[in-house]
Amino acid sequence: MSEHYFTSVPSTEAGERTHVFTIRGREHTVTTASGVFSADRLDKGTQVLLDHVPQPPAQGTFLDLGCGWGPVTLALADASPEASVLAVDVNERALELTARNAAAAGHTRVQVAEAGAMAHELRRTGRLLDLIWSNPPVRVGKQALHELLLTWLPLLSPQGEAWLVVGRNLGADSLAQWLAQQGWVVDRHASSKGFRVLRVGR
Repeated sequence: MSEHYFTSVPSTEAGERTHVFTIRGREHTVTTASGVFSADRLDKGTQVLLDHVPQPPAQGTFLDLGCGWGPVTLALADASPEASVLAVDVNERALELTARNAAAAGHTRVQVAEAGAMAHELRRTGRLLDLIWSNPPVRVGKQALHELLLTWLPLLSPQGEAWLVVGRNLGADSLAQWLAQQGWVVDRHASSKGFRVLRVGR
């Protein structure tokens, strides 16, 4: 099986490079590398998500689920510099890049951690999430994706919301139906460029 961006320890050479991307109106110089999701561009799905999410609250605990090299983390921290932004992934190279890119942007309230470790810590402390933004890794397969969402969505606060972007041809509508069957309130908030943006709440 070929290596994917959701491999925890990429075996490919990092081949780091520098890019300049405009993320929700702010220009960022970032470092990316091979072995992470969308290393050479701002992924179209991520761009659709960032184009359609509402402005986040000024404060709270926010999560970038599946952070890659960090575009969603940067967008959250840019929009709400007083919020605590948690960035998680299973890919250790992605975590390192997100930490570096957040630091380079001057963001001091970003915490980067391996996904399982962060989920465990949140459950241990009872800390809840006010907001999740995610371009989830649908290519891990339906079962793994469902397990991922069943891990993180219950960590939302009572008024918390998750905003997910999923390709229409990659099961966005069936995922929305499944989430509703699990008892979540799901709104198909937007459709653009072959993607749906879903708002998920209690």
